[in-house]
Amino acid sequence: MLARPVAPHRPPSSDEHSLFRTTARRALFLAALAGNLVVLYAPHPPATPGAGAGADKVVHAVVFAVLVLTGLRAGLRAAWFVPVVLAHALTSEIVQEVLLPERQGDPWDALADVVGTALGVAAHRWRRRSPSDSTPVARP
Repeated sequence: MLARPVAPHRPPSSDEHSLFRTTARRALFLAALAGNLVVLYAPHPPATPGAGAGADKVVHAVVFAVLVLTGLRAGLRAAWFVPVVLAHALTSEIVQEVLLPERQGDPWDALADVVGTALGVAAHRWRRRSPSDSTPVARP
């Protein structure tokens, strides 16, 4: 048997690296979106055992901050994405109150969602200024 010659290892091209990074960012965004939808629309509120008063507000802020940060990092434009997320924040509380009998709409949850959205935008802006990220980012 003749052995096939082994091709020399070539490092990934810049295009391959960029494609991988874009795909990874989109996958993280989709995971954050799925988590957000589960937290907001599960028939029973997610349990936070041992958590103190207000822990659900922290959860709301975190799931919205992560959603916005990953969405912006995935390349979604803030000019339309942030208003859509804010509308989703407010609508989700109405849906919980009206359509999910085991859930209750809470204006304080909506406020936590808005705070989380602002934190996600701020984290994205801070991350864009970080010198460790050499990838060009489109400005909204």
